[in-house]
Order: sequence, then structure tokens, then C-alpha cells
Amino acid sequence: MIDEPVHTTKTYADLTAEERYFMASQWQLMWRKFKKHRLAYAALFLLGLLYFLAFTYEFWAPYGIDEQRLDYISVPPTSIHLFDQDGKFRGPFVYGLSGKINFDTFMRDYVEDQSQVFPLRFFAQGDEYYFWGAWKANLHFFSAGEGKIFLFGTDKLGRDLFSRTLAGSRISLTVGLIGVFLSFILGCLLGGISGYFGGTVDVLIQRLIEFAISIPTIPIWMALSAAVPNNWSSLQTYFAITLILSIIGWAGLARVVRGKLLELRENDYVMAAKVGGATDFQIILDHLLPGFMSYLIVNLTLAIPNMILGETALSFLGLGIRAPAVSWGVLIQDAQNVHSVATQPWMLIPGLMVILAVLLYNFLGDGMRDAADPYR
Repeated sequence: MIDEPVHTTKTYADLTAEERYFMASQWQLMWRKFKKHRLAYAALFLLGLLYFLAFTYEFWAPYGIDEQRLDYISVPPTSIHLFDQDGKFRGPFVYGLSGKINFDTFMRDYVEDQSQVFPLRFFAQGDEYYFWGAWKANLHFFSAGEGKIFLFGTDKLGRDLFSRTLAGSRISLTVGLIGVFLSFILGCLLGGISGYFGGTVDVLIQRLIEFAISIPTIPIWMALSAAVPNNWSSLQTYFAITLILSIIGWAGLARVVRGKLLELRENDYVMAAKVGGATDFQIILDHLLPGFMSYLIVNLTLAIPNMILGETALSFLGLGIRAPAVSWGVLIQDAQNVHSVATQPWMLIPGLMVILAVLLYNFLGDGMRDAADPYR
């Protein structure tokens, strides 16, 4: 009697590295190539950290964003020490602050009072806050107890700049995501319709795109922002600015999508989808757009910095997010004259955060572009 051959099925864990490579999907291959781009990989990690801090800033901020301390106006960043003046290790601590009037500048100068030592406490109770405006809590990541710690210094009203910078990151970083999402939907939808159907629809949409591109970006943003009523709440202003930033951003993407669909709509699988009963919008969404999804993702990562810069510019000019809401653009308003920059250089820290976020997104976009390039 002849034994019948036994057929075994390999699991993914049993595959060799070479077999896994040839069986990998496009996204898996992109991820493998992306991880080799160390700068982009580090940028992805740092951006994730920034967004994590932004969404949970109430816990990390030692003070309330609107809490004023009239005895600590324009205090420079506080130094954290590990060793006292005698060279003895005491762990992280801060000295007390004492201020006196400088009659040359008529401003108060602050110096460390080494007779007062305040050790840092982690996971300590402090000022009460509402986490995401819903849950009442008073736990903070760090505190100086009876002392004062201002990692980024204070502003002209005695408010902690570190706490306000963290709070501002929530608006400045998310307005880019929401704005790009809206422009992405508009660009893919209108560009897809234009490229797939052609004819009169294509002509009308292309004229609309050319009109949108011909409008100067900054003036139209300023005009629309100035039209936002002053009595609107911070939340209403936030969404209004998001819509304003999305009005122009979709046009360039729509033109690229239209060009790609003009090329892809002639492929055989489009005809097969039509024969199979797929509708026009199913063909656009399920078959054509995924054909160059890698480009669309790279476009997203490079468009978000433009949105962040747009919000920062509008808020800096007083046409975007307005107080009492806090964004990086609102914070930079306090450093818009030479005197403030010369005497209080720490007020430029929110501007450095904008630069950091934009650079990280550009590094991430470069890495994703290289990973999505089939010729590399």
C-alpha cells in the first residue's frame, strides 16, 4: 500500500526571511524601508511624543495656564540643581527666588536664594484642573512644593510659559491634522471626479482649481479670518480657522489626483470592475485612489507643516486663535518687538516649538517618500 503524501501548510512564523520578503504586502515593504531611514524614524517617535504631551498636557503642566503670579513677572527659566552649594548631592531641587528692582532698566531682576531649597516632587498633588474639560483632578507630574519652578520662565502677567506652551501645542498641532484631513477629502473627491469623468465636469473643476490657486494665500486667509465675529467662543473660532486653512489647500492635491486618474482609468482592471457591476464612485474609491496611496500619504505629511505655519501666522497677527485660548501663535505675540526679545528671550520658546514640529514633519515626509519610491 502506497502512503499518500502529507500536505502541510506553513504558518507565517515558519516562513524564512526570504519567503516573508516576497510575500510581504506593499505596506509591509514600505514599513521595512521606512525603519531604515533613521532620521525619519526618530522624527516619527518625537512627533508621537509631542502629540502625547499635547493631548495630556494638564497632567504635565505644573500650573494652570491662566494663573497669574504678580510677584513673579517676567522670571527667566528656573535652573534645576542636583548638588547644593557645598557640593552635596541632594537630588533634583530648585532654589527660592528673590527679586529686586533694577534702576537701570526699571525691571525686576530675579536671583536664586540659596538659603531656600525646594526638592522636586513627582506625581504630586497641586492645582486642580479638568482633564479634557471633563474629569476633575489635581495630580501633576512634578511640583516644587512651596517653591516655584518655571522651566520656560514666565510672561509679563506672571503666567508659567511652560504650562502655556504645552497647552498651546494641543491647538497648534491638531489644527494641522484637521485642516489637512478636510483638504485631503476635498482634493481626492473633486480631483477624482475630474479625472475619471472628464468632459464638461473636468473643465468646470479645473477652472475652479485654477481660480483657487491664483488667489494669494495670506491675503485670503487674513480676509476670511477678519470676518470671524469677535464674540465667537474659542471653540467656534478654532473650527472657523480650521475651515479657512482648508479652503485653499485642496486645489494642488486635486490637480495631482486628476492627472493620476487620467492615466489609471484606462487600465484593464477598471473595465473589469465596470463589467463586475461596480459603480463609478466605487471604482474611484476602491480601485483608482489606492493605486497611488503612497503618494497621498507623503503629501499629507508635507501639508500638515503648512497648516501649522498658517495657524501660527494668523494667530501672531491677531486674526486667528484669540485669547483666552492658547496656541503657539498666540504666545509668540508677546515676543513681537525688539525690546521683548532683548530682555526676555525665553518668550521665543513657542516659536522654537513651531520650528521643531515643522522640521520633524519634513523629516518624516522625506522618509515616507523614500520608502514609497519603487525605484530605490
